[in-house]
Amino acid sequence: MREKSMTLVAVVLGGFILYTSAAGPFESLVHRSIFLALVIGLGLLSFPLGTGRSWRPLGIAVDVALGAGAILACGYITLNAETILTTLPWASTRDMLLAGVLVVAILEVARRAIGWVFPMLVLLGIGYALLGNYIEGPLSHRGFDAAFVTETLYLGDLGIWGMLLGVAATTIAAFVLFGSLLLHTGGGQTFIDLSMRIGGRSQGGAAKIATVASSLFAMVSGSAVANVATTGNFTIPMMKRLNYPSAFSGGVESVASTGGQIAPPILGAAAFIMAEILGTSYVNIALAALLPALLFYVAVFVTLHLVAIRQGLPLVPEADLPDWAEVLQFRRILPIVAALGGLFGGVLKGYSIQYAAFLGVALLTLSYGGFAIRDRIPLTRVLGMLLSGLQDAGKGMVIIGVLLAGAQILVSMLNMTGIGVTLSTLVVSAAGEQLFLVALIVALICLIMGMGIPTTAAYVLVAAVLAPALTEIGVEPLVAHLFVFYFATISVITPPVCIAVFVAAGIAQTGWIQVAGHALRLGATTYIIPFLILAYPALAGLGNVWDITLAAFKALAFVLAFAGVLGGARVIGRRWLDSGLLAAAGLLAVMPAALPSLAGLAGLVGLYAWGWQTTRRIDIQGANR
Repeated sequence: MREKSMTLVAVVLGGFILYTSAAGPFESLVHRSIFLALVIGLGLLSFPLGTGRSWRPLGIAVDVALGAGAILACGYITLNAETILTTLPWASTRDMLLAGVLVVAILEVARRAIGWVFPMLVLLGIGYALLGNYIEGPLSHRGFDAAFVTETLYLGDLGIWGMLLGVAATTIAAFVLFGSLLLHTGGGQTFIDLSMRIGGRSQGGAAKIATVASSLFAMVSGSAVANVATTGNFTIPMMKRLNYPSAFSGGVESVASTGGQIAPPILGAAAFIMAEILGTSYVNIALAALLPALLFYVAVFVTLHLVAIRQGLPLVPEADLPDWAEVLQFRRILPIVAALGGLFGGVLKGYSIQYAAFLGVALLTLSYGGFAIRDRIPLTRVLGMLLSGLQDAGKGMVIIGVLLAGAQILVSMLNMTGIGVTLSTLVVSAAGEQLFLVALIVALICLIMGMGIPTTAAYVLVAAVLAPALTEIGVEPLVAHLFVFYFATISVITPPVCIAVFVAAGIAQTGWIQVAGHALRLGATTYIIPFLILAYPALAGLGNVWDITLAAFKALAFVLAFAGVLGGARVIGRRWLDSGLLAAAGLLAVMPAALPSLAGLAGLVGLYAWGWQTTRRIDIQGANR
């Protein structure tokens, strides 16, 4: 019964998203309240209370009560949207009860889906708004009563029904649905097969396969942790089967899934929220993130390659690789090309993002359906795949929907109390307005605040509280938001609360500390790239062609040198000397002055050329013996 109910709600939610993507959203409060009601209902069905326990009947009663209360609260907003927006009513006892039930339902679904950390932060924000007048010192405020908090959260478009839920209900929902249907109609297996063919026969090929495949999935899934749990069940056993160390396998998967969150075009859904906050287009955000993402992948691939050579990691056997002819079959490639063509064609035509995603879904369905008819695939199988796609999309939207609704609650409380401005002022005054010190403090706080929270919610939180500290001292808003976004993202692989590492360690069946060590080494560049963006804003596309080119070469040189140090590149043959020379060349390359920078670039080229010649000479001598 529960499975059928889940399928029904997922189909209704998917139909709602497709219809509003094609025809345009309803009035804001109506659209968002219907979306949230469906998301909470599906969340309670997907994550039931007390499954398999003796008190399951009590769990059913709690779920029914929460679901009914949440639907009633959302339905009240749907029916009274015009009155609420035009009269801004005072909160009555009924309103406070409805708001309370809805907040509890949102936080309870979030707790079941991702754990306690995020709901506790939201409760802390509400408590701070209600009781802040009892705190002494700079964090004190005048305090707000329950009626005013209810009016802010529930009876307007600044609280639960604010911009974040709006983005979740339109743009992000459309992309999640698009990505899930693409993966379930054969795109997922094609991504994996392409990754295997591209990287399988190179040194450390299995790790490179994991990096490419997991990144492709993570860009669509919007969650590094969910991606580790999904693709990690394929990539980690594959690496272990080829005798890769278990901890190394888990570290590769953790970093690859995290990298997908910072890579265009989707950036784990944060690109859409960043665009709304900054008042710019999604395309501008994706373009700004392109060069930093390329630097990340260069660093990861070079580090993996060097580690594979040094440790003698095996290639993937030819027998385990799919044939190119099979991978590039017309019936497998056309639906992907059609879907992506519809999506990007719509964006380039200037349509809304959600309408572009609808075009992608429509072309995907037509092309996939055409091949299904030609190949006489049973209708039940086709419908089963589509239903699986809708169910997975529904689960993804549950997590994103309740997270962004909860994040909107927290952000509205932070804005109402003014703590974001207070914290930014404290950070700037503590660092004496020194850019590097402010950035270092902001980075550390971002890592701490992001621990235990999925990427999108972590970004929203740090963007509201910490990005203003950087813009206050003259950093471009786009650069400031990319900076905090990077550190919020990599908190999932940063000990001690590195949830992506925990999941990978469980799949790899090894200690999480060892997995975290490998993840930190492979993903270390991610901690450096945000500082490079601060030093050279042209990396985010801010500047002319010459500025961007120069910044790209400088950053690339530094990243290659850094990857050589981390991967143990062989140059002279003495580890400490090789690392010292590479580090010196990398640091010189990013110097502002032209002469040291040229010296660093030339030195790096010379070191890698010398190392390649040395390795080649050793290989020839070994072959002649």
